[in-house]
Amino acid sequence: MNTRPPGWRVDLSLLAVTFIWGSTFILVKEALAGVSIMLFLTLRFTIAALALAFLFRKQFRGPNMAHSVRVGILAGVFLFSGYVLQTFGLKYTTASKAGFITGLSVALVPLFAAAIYKKPPRIAELMGVAMAFVGMALMTIQADILEMNRGDLLVLACAVVYAFHILTLGRYSAETNLGVLATVQIATGAVLGACTYWWAEPSRFQGTLTVWSALAITSLFATAMAFSVQAWAQRYISATRTALIFASEPVFAWGTSYVVAGETLSGRGIAGALLILAGILLVELKPMSIRRHQSAETGL
Repeated sequence: MNTRPPGWRVDLSLLAVTFIWGSTFILVKEALAGVSIMLFLTLRFTIAALALAFLFRKQFRGPNMAHSVRVGILAGVFLFSGYVLQTFGLKYTTASKAGFITGLSVALVPLFAAAIYKKPPRIAELMGVAMAFVGMALMTIQADILEMNRGDLLVLACAVVYAFHILTLGRYSAETNLGVLATVQIATGAVLGACTYWWAEPSRFQGTLTVWSALAITSLFATAMAFSVQAWAQRYISATRTALIFASEPVFAWGTSYVVAGETLSGRGIAGALLILAGILLVELKPMSIRRHQSAETGL
C-alpha cells in the first residue's frame, strides 16, 4: 500500500533537490571551459539514464508500463527542450537576465494550471509565488532587463517549457510507475541530445578532473536522483507549490558561490533572497489558505 508521506518530508525533499541544482551551478560553469555545452548535457543525461535503468530494471516488468513510458517521453521532451533553449539563449543574453526570465516559470505554473485544470491556486500559494517572483527579480534584474533580443525570447520559451514539465509531472506522476517514468524521462533527454549535439555546435571534450567530476555529480545527483525525487514528490503536492520551492535555487546558487568563490550579494540581492524564503514560509505556514477554507465552509 502506498502510504502518503508527511507534507514536510515532501517539501524538504524538493528543497534538497533545489539545493543540489543551485550548488552545482558553479561546478558546471567551471567544467564548461573544457567541454562543449550540448555534449556535456548529452553525456550528463546518458550517464543518468544508464544509472536509473540499472536501479529500476525490475520495474520495467511491472504494470502500467505503456502509460508510464508515454508520460516519461512527454516529460523528457519538455525537460531537455528547456535545457537546450536556455543554453542557446545564454549565447545571446546575459546570465542575470536568463536567470530572471527562467524564473518566470514560477509565476507561469499557477497561471497555466488554473487555465488548463480550471482550479485556481490557494491565496497563500499566490502570495508566496508573488513574493518569490519579486525576490528573484531583485536578485537577478539588471539595467538591461527591458532590452529584448533573440536570446531573451529563447529563454522565455525555456520558462514556458519548464512550467509544462512541472505541470506534466504534477498531473500524471501519481498514475505511473515511478521507476519507469524517471528512467524514460532522462533517457528521452539522452536520445534527443545524441541526435543534436554533433550539429548544434562544434564539439570539444577535455577529459580533465573538473569535467569528469562535474559529469559524475550532475549525472548521478543533479539529474538521476533529483528528477526521480521530483517525480515522486509531485505525486503529493501541487505544481504551484513545486514551482515555489524551486524559486529558492538562486539563493542556494549564491550561497555556494559565496562559500567557494567568495562572491557577495548586494543589499538588493539580500532582500530578494529573504523575499524568496519568506514566500516559501508563507505557503508552509498557510495562514491565508486556512482562513479561505474556513470561509468557504461557513458560506462567507
